Amino acid sequence: MPEGDTVWQAARRLHIALAGRVLIRSDLRVPKYATADLTGRTVLDVTPRGKHLLTRIEGGLTLHSHLRMDGSWKIYPPGARWTGGPAHQIRAILGTTEHTAVGYRLPVLELLRTADEHRAVGHLGPDLLGPDWDPERALANLRTDPARALGEALLDQRNLAGIGNVYKSELCFLLGVTPWLPVGALPADRAAQLPALAKRLLEANRDRPVRSTTGRRGQELFVYGRAHRPCLRCRTPIRAADQGDGSRERPTYWCPACQPGPAPAPGAPASRGFRSRSTD
Repeated sequence: MPEGDTVWQAARRLHIALAGRVLIRSDLRVPKYATADLTGRTVLDVTPRGKHLLTRIEGGLTLHSHLRMDGSWKIYPPGARWTGGPAHQIRAILGTTEHTAVGYRLPVLELLRTADEHRAVGHLGPDLLGPDWDPERALANLRTDPARALGEALLDQRNLAGIGNVYKSELCFLLGVTPWLPVGALPADRAAQLPALAKRLLEANRDRPVRSTTGRRGQELFVYGRAHRPCLRCRTPIRAADQGDGSRERPTYWCPACQPGPAPAPGAPASRGFRSRSTD
């Protein structure tokens, strides 16, 4: 799933291509909006909100999209071949005289009044890359459920918006705790570091073509995707297990030496001890 930095990059590309230009083509391939016609309207801006994209259009309209696991927006110049996937995967087309933006495999696509954007994103916590960022509120949100596993709390976008599975694993490594540590057991000094560390990671990567949390070329990530490979710090093999609330399990990576604390036993099923929550 794209994370906050990736969505920020997508919003910037869309904004550069579309903002200030009149739509000459509009095709929303979702039954509810199949007859909606946005042609003749000017795109005002494209704004990221956590993992959500808000394309604001003249006349008080917003096209809200979410990429989830497989969605993407591709931008093409006139006459270029569209290469984002087969035609049946296209969910949206927004075209100007200079560019055409094509949304592929978008699991969330809705047209709403700009005044009603809160219906789509009002549940989100402070955005790590947004103007509403508030580290104290983000930390307070995380602490509202002290028994919840830290990894699950970080993924809950109602606490703070923008962290996905990669940053969850990398943040827990940098904090020196396992993703299964209850939020309430996180040492106070590390809890105080968490919001600033998360923001620093996303800000450092929002302009990079290749995400890096290590600063090392060729070794971009400390633990994510490195199961059974040696830890970059201590050489202990990295472990992997599913973590989730029973409704959605996600692969999670950690170093058992650098991150002491609670963790599933080798071969154990994914954790199911927490109630289901929206994380988008």
